[in-house]
Amino acid sequence: MGFVKEFKEFITTGNVIEFAVAVIMAGALGQVIKGFVSNIVMPIVGIFTGGVSFADKKYVLSEAIVDAAGKITQPENAITYGAWIDTIINLIIVGFVMFLIVKAYNKTKKPVEEAAPAGPSDNDLLAEIRDLLKKD
Repeated sequence: MGFVKEFKEFITTGNVIEFAVAVIMAGALGQVIKGFVSNIVMPIVGIFTGGVSFADKKYVLSEAIVDAAGKITQPENAITYGAWIDTIINLIIVGFVMFLIVKAYNKTKKPVEEAAPAGPSDNDLLAEIRDLLKKD
């Protein structure tokens, strides 16, 4: 029964819940950025590649084999470098957005105040006063 109680305490701590929310938000943010790259950035890049959709760029290693009825019996084997470049651009944009989020978060944190240097203790002060009185 102790295991269940420990697990319940673990799962209800703030850190686990915050981590779960962060994972869900990261997934949603990733989808938004993927849509941004695929639907906005890549068409602009496509202009510089002759107006062709960049995500469709590929190098065909072997053509698809089609039978007499027009049915594909073996699909083509291709290196889809356009989709890979799309993924790299996604990664760069996600990294940049995460950088901006962390930078903004760090600005909201309170600066850590350095502790004032410790002065002499009460006993040290009393001993110093006593020594000064003895001199007189």
